[in-house]
Amino acid sequence: MAALDTTQAPVFALDQVPLEPIAAAEGTPCYVYSAPVVSRRLAALQQALADCAWPHAVHYALKANSSLAIARLIRDGGAHADANSIGEIALATRAGFRPDQIVFTGVGKSPQELERAVSLDLKAINAESPGELDRIDALARSQGRRVRVALRVNPDVDAQSHPHISTGLKTSKFGVPLDDAAEVLRARRDAAGLEIIGVHVHVGSQITSLGPLCAAARKVADLAVALRAEGFPLSHLDLGGGLGIVYEQGGDVPTYEAFARALVDVARPTGLTLIVEPGRTLVGPAGVLLARVIDVKPHAGGGRFVVLDAGMTELMRPALYGAFHRIVPVHAADRPLVPCDVVGPVCESSDTFGRVRELPEPHVGDLMAIMDAGAYGAVMSNTYNRRPLPPEVLVEADGSWRVIRRRPTLDDMFALEQA
Repeated sequence: MAALDTTQAPVFALDQVPLEPIAAAEGTPCYVYSAPVVSRRLAALQQALADCAWPHAVHYALKANSSLAIARLIRDGGAHADANSIGEIALATRAGFRPDQIVFTGVGKSPQELERAVSLDLKAINAESPGELDRIDALARSQGRRVRVALRVNPDVDAQSHPHISTGLKTSKFGVPLDDAAEVLRARRDAAGLEIIGVHVHVGSQITSLGPLCAAARKVADLAVALRAEGFPLSHLDLGGGLGIVYEQGGDVPTYEAFARALVDVARPTGLTLIVEPGRTLVGPAGVLLARVIDVKPHAGGGRFVVLDAGMTELMRPALYGAFHRIVPVHAADRPLVPCDVVGPVCESSDTFGRVRELPEPHVGDLMAIMDAGAYGAVMSNTYNRRPLPPEVLVEADGSWRVIRRRPTLDDMFALEQA
């Protein structure tokens, strides 16, 4: 379900909307998203879960793409929200999510964040440690409240994805070790400020096999059954997200139907509502990063460097993880294929999008699309080298498009500084 139409048309398009006019109007680098792709993917996931006939809720992981328009599109599609900071909670409420539709996750929640979260009566706060449970309890009692919490459990399961985005091993900073979880909750079952309603697990991102997800889910489900037998009034089993997408041609990921069946099969014996927290899988294939070629120069190895006006400041994943993204010329060109190292303009050798890519011989001014950039793209962009953040554009179902975040001016960038 890649967003970009890569047929042999004279000009590639996003949902039949030409990309060149968007680049001409808004400049490059520029993110462009397809609203129909996001909506279709969310609807397909929800249908797969509904077909399993078990109580469930989809909480979109805002960290994947927290643009206000994308969050509102997800809300309009019937999903709820998973937030990792007070900033994401504020974004979620601005997008129209009710507090009782928001789960607050995050490995390190500051005192200010916890105080605000406790006051909001969220669906749940996913606590990461015994100490965090105690801090939530103290804040809740000080506010005369009882706060719904779930405990994040570390199952010591290898997600088999990149080490930087694997979160379920015992060496990871996330959650409470599985063997300690029951005792942590027993010690706090009478805490006046806590209503313990769930257990939570998330083993990582860009998962391409159901094995790790199911292994972690079964461990946490067994814990939930044991806790319910002890009288804990659990209401949900939060099995996280992490389902990957296909970045390289020929790659494979589980279908939504297989994903839903596997997790519902684990949740059903517990009697608990299933919560899933997808992010990348909903928005990743819906976005492209547009960039222009600003230089082409010989490569010592016999190829050439193709320098784009986008770099690691706009899309950090290749520099941070060595992540692969397809790179496609927007205009079909009858030119010979040549080996290219596609790089950015930032003053770092790691500012590279792809090495030895076979592309139609690039010329300065060519418009390129970096594919599957809807997740962990704009949301991780930064202003290193004093580069303004890229604008974001949303293509609507009727073929129109609109700017959903403008490019900051230099005055915008300097507005918070004093000499």
